[in-house]
Parts: sequence; C-alpha cells; structure tokens
Amino acid sequence: MAGRFRLLLLKQVLTSLVSVIIFSSAVSAADEKISPLNIESEQLIQPEIQRRTVELANIDTEDFEITAFTGLLSVEDFGVNPVLGARLAYHINEDLYVEGTYATSKAGKTSWEKIGGTGLLFKDRSITYYNVSLGFNILPGEAFLTRKHSFNTALYVIGGFGSTTFGGDDRLTINLGGGFRILTTDWLAIHVDVRDHFFNVDVLGQDKVANNLEVTFGISAFF
Repeated sequence: MAGRFRLLLLKQVLTSLVSVIIFSSAVSAADEKISPLNIESEQLIQPEIQRRTVELANIDTEDFEITAFTGLLSVEDFGVNPVLGARLAYHINEDLYVEGTYATSKAGKTSWEKIGGTGLLFKDRSITYYNVSLGFNILPGEAFLTRKHSFNTALYVIGGFGSTTFGGDDRLTINLGGGFRILTTDWLAIHVDVRDHFFNVDVLGQDKVANNLEVTFGISAFF
C-alpha cells in the first residue's frame, strides 16, 4: 500500500513539473514575438526626413551705406515730377542710423498757368534739397522669396531737417516718412521710401506751408 502511494505521488510531481516547463516555454516565445527589437525590424514604413538649408543675407560688418535713388516728387501746386538723388548713412547700431540726403527735381506748371495760357510766373523751376535725418528700424524681419533663400528686411521711420532751394530762395525744410528695406546680399540692399517735405511757399503770392510728398526707389551698398 505504501509503495503504491509513493508511486502516485511521484507521478503527480512529474506531471506538475512538465506543466511548469511547458508554460515557461510558451511565455518566453510570446515575449520574443512582441519584443521592441522584433517590432522595429518588422516596421514597414521608414520615415525619410530631408533637411532644408536656408541662406540668410546679413548686413555687412561695415557701418556706412550709400544709396542712389529715383522716384517722384509732388510739389504742392506745381505737379508731380521726377526726382533724383543720393543718400549717405552711418549705422550707429542695428536699430539707429544717421542719414544725409541730396536730391534735385524740377517744378511743373501750376493749374493757373495751364488754364490761363500765360507765361511762367518765374523761370527758374529747379528744385534742390539736402537734409540730415535720424532713422530707426522698428520691424526687422525676414522675407522668403525662394524655397532656399531668405532675405533680412526692415520697416523704418525717419525724420530730420534741412534746406530746399525753390523759386530763387532757400527754405527751411522738415522731412518725415518711412520705408522698407530688403538686404539681397551682405552688402547690397533695396529701399522703397515715402517721405513728406514741409517748407514755406510764397511764389504764388500767398505764404503757406506746403506738403511735398516724395516716393522713391533706391539701391544701396554697405562699405
């Protein structure tokens, strides 16, 4: 009887041991199938990231800027006429600069001269002016003109004073305005400016302050 009992007990132990071994093998196989290495090796889509290179045009290390410009000057009561000039600027820092300007234009006929058919009120119609102004960059930024090139830009305001020779007299002039600049390279820039020149006019018999609006396009170089 005792021998039979031991035989049954040994059979039960062997059965339990076999069950444990089978269960352990199944768990190991399942872990191997879901391992991160297998998941990575079986990944079907491989992402391809292409880095885009952007080239920026920066202001040259030099502080001086010379500009040649042309555009239109509207002289109050004397029409809109071409203007041509040059500017020289010194950049104190990234935001502030001092600028000197010299330009020439020519006044047209007044409406009274055109309608009346009479001669000119005065012969010398040439206009020349110079001024010294202080400019301030208020909104520096970037302009993406192509997929691979970006250009530095800036909106600026400017104001100053000088003198305008018109109608045979030198007239104290105040100028106020602003503009937009695009740096195409580290030494070359494009400007679009709008400025108003205020000075007294008395050539028509009435002394008044005239608003003379000017719109110009310029190309500048840093040196």
